[in-house]
Amino acid sequence: MTETTVGIGGAAESTDMVLNIGPQHPSTHGVLRLRLVLDGERIQHAEPVVGYMHRGAEKLFEARDYRQIIMLANRHDWLSAFSNELGVVLGVERMLGMEVPERAVWTRTLLAELNRVLNHLMFLGSYPLELGGITPVFHAFREREELQNVMEEISGGRMHYMFNRVGGLKEDLPAGWLGRARHAVCEVRSRMDVFDRLVLGNEIFRGRTRGIGVLSREAVHGYGVSGPIARACGVDFDLRRDEPYLAYAELQDTLRVVTREEGDCLARFECLLEQTHNSLDLADACLDRIAELPPGPINQRLPKVLKAPEGTTYAWTENPLGINGYYLVSKGEKTPYRLKLRSASYNNIQALTELLPGTLVADMVAILGSLFFVVGDIDK
Repeated sequence: MTETTVGIGGAAESTDMVLNIGPQHPSTHGVLRLRLVLDGERIQHAEPVVGYMHRGAEKLFEARDYRQIIMLANRHDWLSAFSNELGVVLGVERMLGMEVPERAVWTRTLLAELNRVLNHLMFLGSYPLELGGITPVFHAFREREELQNVMEEISGGRMHYMFNRVGGLKEDLPAGWLGRARHAVCEVRSRMDVFDRLVLGNEIFRGRTRGIGVLSREAVHGYGVSGPIARACGVDFDLRRDEPYLAYAELQDTLRVVTREEGDCLARFECLLEQTHNSLDLADACLDRIAELPPGPINQRLPKVLKAPEGTTYAWTENPLGINGYYLVSKGEKTPYRLKLRSASYNNIQALTELLPGTLVADMVAILGSLFFVVGDIDK
């Protein structure tokens, strides 16, 4: 009998493999790169690599006057352009000690909530699509078109509205617009149960998301995660309720802060969906109040050259994806000396280093999609 021994060397031991997802990959929502270290099908280490869309907006702020920086600021989260503009003008108005007309305050609140619904509808449709369900995205885009039409009518833009101004809004509402906006909100609300039945009622969707990508409350605080992702982990914090701005102090009876305790992909989707329902209710409440207001100005008259007094201020808003912060430093000139932007997606995406290790590659898409981020909001 002949016995043969074959040496297999290091191949007998497990070998880590480095896998790059992106920067151009269907799972990455754009030009994000994920550097994964794998042991077989299980992720051992995850590193989000950002910066592929960096525009240098914060540096450009320093070379633009206070009217022009609104255009730069509304583009980083292209699904939330109106809300992005809002934080900038609130910061400048605070520096100037400027009082905004009541009509502008309520109209801003209305448009911010309509913009929130537009943002959430995109993720409510695209997230099931990433898990293999193509139908919800068609419903989401139909509802988005209803709201896009009224937003386009009032501002002239479909994505980058440029409707905010320091001191108020660009112009008053068109004749009959309130009725058309109310009809659009009613139409969208009447069909929102599609997502409850078609998505949340789907056992495959629930199987792919329940118990997957659980984020702890400690990790939320450690990484500065905010918005629906944080609230899905039981972090009960919403600036609209806890530090009200615009007209939210008068909307506390309508505003609901949606939370969950599970912290998984399913909880994040449920928070997003319930928050969309509530934003439609808030929009209706704003429409009712605007209809009761007497005719009046929608903005303040500004000097030809607008200069903010020397000093610093910090304004923050509850954007659709989480907390946006604006740290403004002025030297008394017509341009900001420094305007630092704290965007929601940048902090939220860092949680991937905590979420992905220990999970399977097959679950990576479910986890990544449930973080509801926009790559431009990461890179600014």
